[in-house]
Amino acid sequence: MAAESSFDVVSKLDRQEVDNALNQAGKELSQRFDFKGTGTTIAWQGEDGIEIKSGSEERALAALDVFKEKLVKRKLSLKILDSAEEAKPSGKEYRLPISLKEGISSEDAKKISKLIRDEGPKGVKAQIQGEELRVSSKKKDDLQNVMNLIKDKDFDLALQFVNYR
Repeated sequence: MAAESSFDVVSKLDRQEVDNALNQAGKELSQRFDFKGTGTTIAWQGEDGIEIKSGSEERALAALDVFKEKLVKRKLSLKILDSAEEAKPSGKEYRLPISLKEGISSEDAKKISKLIRDEGPKGVKAQIQGEELRVSSKKKDDLQNVMNLIKDKDFDLALQFVNYR
């Protein structure tokens, strides 16, 4: 019975769901009365970015709120967004760049690993493997406790638990 159980802590985003939220937000921006005539648009900017363009800064920030609302409805964490809180003027329009965060940095992985070592049950091991963290133990109950421990701490990441075996 000495088999070890494990799971991986990852930070991945579902691009299809983000794309759906983006399309829904764009459709709502084109139809809502308070956005008529402001030239407000939201679109992909490269592979890992989204850009909101608008005629005024407050409309750009309102468009960001619409996008956040669509993400929440699709059960995506707002921690995947890394946006500047103010729009930058570019000629006659304001641009609000938003980058999407994916993967666990080595610094964040070390923080999570230290948390597991310091506050987690004895006999639980955490290994950093690239942009994910493998947590293993002989007892499945300990792994459940570690999951709850990680959920309770507020890391600035959208964390998921995968490959539970």
